[in-house]
Amino acid sequence: MTGDSKSQTSRVVRWLKFNAVGAIGICVQLGVLAFLRSALGLNYLLATGLAVEAAVLHNFLWHERFTWADRPAADRLGRLLKFNLATGAFSIAGNILFTKLLVDAGLAYLPANALSIALCSIINFFLNDRLVFVVSRVRVLRGIGCASD
Repeated sequence: MTGDSKSQTSRVVRWLKFNAVGAIGICVQLGVLAFLRSALGLNYLLATGLAVEAAVLHNFLWHERFTWADRPAADRLGRLLKFNLATGAFSIAGNILFTKLLVDAGLAYLPANALSIALCSIINFFLNDRLVFVVSRVRVLRGIGCASD
């Protein structure tokens, strides 16, 4: 297997892992949304924002341990903050915006939210892969023999 095809395979595997974590995150988000809306009577937009944050925290834990396990972070709290600022902020804003537009167009809030998740997922993969779960500079330098252990 050449370097390019191996790299392409690892990208596909990572994309599949990302989607597996995301599928569970969707269940977390929709479950929290249904609970906040139905049991607590929160406004669907406020409930959407809180549900997204619950899914974001769930997804961060699994992405760190599963999807990008080969890219450990020296500063996990910093990575969590970066994750929340990049994908969390985008997910909350995107989900609220798309859910509002779809509800206004006549869709019920749960299907509208499910479609909103799908619209945000592709962008979130690239934000995570390029900004959050990056290979640290120290790891790269160690790999070429430039940093001490």
